[in-house]
Amino acid sequence: MPQQPVRIAPSILSADFAALGAEVAAVTAAGADWIHVDVMDNHFVPNLTIGPMVVKALRKHSPLPFDVHLMISPVDPLVPAFAEAGADIISFHPEAGPHVHRTIQLIRGLGKRPGLVLNPATPLALVEPVLGDIDLVLVMSVNPGFGGQAFIETQLAKIRALRAAIDALGKPIDLEVDGGVNAETARRCIAAGADALVAGTAVFAGGPDRYADNIRTLRA
Repeated sequence: MPQQPVRIAPSILSADFAALGAEVAAVTAAGADWIHVDVMDNHFVPNLTIGPMVVKALRKHSPLPFDVHLMISPVDPLVPAFAEAGADIISFHPEAGPHVHRTIQLIRGLGKRPGLVLNPATPLALVEPVLGDIDLVLVMSVNPGFGGQAFIETQLAKIRALRAAIDALGKPIDLEVDGGVNAETARRCIAAGADALVAGTAVFAGGPDRYADNIRTLRA
């Protein structure tokens, strides 16, 4: 199966939180493909961001798919709330379990696209048993919790291995990368097989007048 076109998913973690609705509308107009929403609970990861109410409030500001990354544990109790709020893709960490397959079924049963997230130290073995059941794999190329971190080079090998596994399966599973993505690392991620890129600083740098150029640079 041919690799899918590259999608750019601006992370609103790097947006102006005092004007989130306008920021989401601006990156939508600038050519983004998805809106990436980082949900952190100050428990599973060392930061606290937003909940379902914010996702619901932002939903009217963009028709794009909302790519919601749940960095929370336990994850199951909040999945229905994010689905109802307007998430389209809901991804979670296998460590947030305890029942990975059950969580995938829960997300799918709510009519949403399930994804699994691999931290830098999370082995591929944790995704292999359920790869055929998910629609997205997200490779974290930084340790989750904060924006603006440097890209972890070892994750390129993980991206290549996942690309081979997805191609062997023959299913249209998105292979997404999040963390330290800029013009230079974006090229390397795409070359390794990624077809969706989460970018915060690299998209939102320079303000709304720069968003379209920033997105074009990452896509190229």
